[in-house]
Amino acid sequence: MAAVLSNISNIIIPVIIFYIVAYGIMARTNVYEDFIKGAEDGFHTVVRIMPTLIGLMVAVGVLRASGFLDFIGGLFAGMTEKMGFSSELIPLILIKMFSSSAATGLVLDIFKNHGPDSLIGLTTSIMMSCTETIFYTMSVYFLAAKVTKTRFTLAGALLSTFAGVAASIVLAGMMV
Repeated sequence: MAAVLSNISNIIIPVIIFYIVAYGIMARTNVYEDFIKGAEDGFHTVVRIMPTLIGLMVAVGVLRASGFLDFIGGLFAGMTEKMGFSSELIPLILIKMFSSSAATGLVLDIFKNHGPDSLIGLTTSIMMSCTETIFYTMSVYFLAAKVTKTRFTLAGALLSTFAGVAASIVLAGMMV
């Protein structure tokens, strides 16, 4: 079964690309020019969002290097231990809201200190999959789409992050 899935995963992207090109040719469109136009639009989007990306990465780096994240984790240590998860996850939850790559650095630190198969390691792994980079996503995509009124997006995203954290704690607890 694993070999079948491995082979499917190896051919799925080329099949999708071939399908898109074949469909474009059958629809009598200039596939190459459309591709170039899309790539150019994508490049302009990257240039527009670059300052936001740099600002987020610098802010996360400053928080991590200053020890502020460890301080926040220490503040909530008593409460988190009563709820059944380590205070080391608090900085991960906060950073994941801004940057997945910075959160991955914290994940590697947790794995190094506790191991990936420990309760905190399993919780961390599940949490990385169950949560989203809220502020990164909102700033980049809303900026690219020129959305100025976000309405309930932040509240909904924070609620879903809370649900993802709770789910990761429950699921990891069931696995250990």
